[in-house]
Amino acid sequence: MRIACLAWGSLLWKTGPLRLASGWKDDGPLLPIEFARVGDKGELSTAILEGAALQKTWWALLEDERLATAREALREREAIDPKHREWVGSLPALDDCPCAGVIGAWLERQGLDAVVWTALPPRYADTEGRVPTLDEAVHYLDHLRGEEREHAEHYIRHVPPSLATAYREGIEARLGWTPRGVQHGGA
Repeated sequence: MRIACLAWGSLLWKTGPLRLASGWKDDGPLLPIEFARVGDKGELSTAILEGAALQKTWWALLEDERLATAREALREREAIDPKHREWVGSLPALDDCPCAGVIGAWLERQGLDAVVWTALPPRYADTEGRVPTLDEAVHYLDHLRGEEREHAEHYIRHVPPSLATAYREGIEARLGWTPRGVQHGGA
């Protein structure tokens, strides 16, 4: 079974336990992505957000040939609680998943058998599903200190510049956290 993993954030530079069989390719499906989730380490990470502008995504083939193994590797990499299996998206789907039509059409065009992706919801003020406003997001980032701030800034700067979201534009304008020209990909 040929299984791909989609990415639009830190998976591009830190795969963890995921075993890639290819480099990242920049022709993944266009998805509504925004910097809308306060991560466990303080970063404002990217997440699928209905209504957000469509953004370019990346994909890589996985060495895993079983969907269950690929889902588990991604769950471990993202430190997702096993009781939230819906936070690891996949096609064929185990649960209802946002963007299934778009991702399914892309999967068919690629001639792949399956795909997995991180489906963590937005989170702000310790509330799953809560989307911060742009002002809240910038205020949150601006008030971080020390290592937490450094980590959050590193995350924003290393997400590829082609992920040009409304929140990123606001963060760049107000905090000056512009992309660092990091290259992702390979064959």
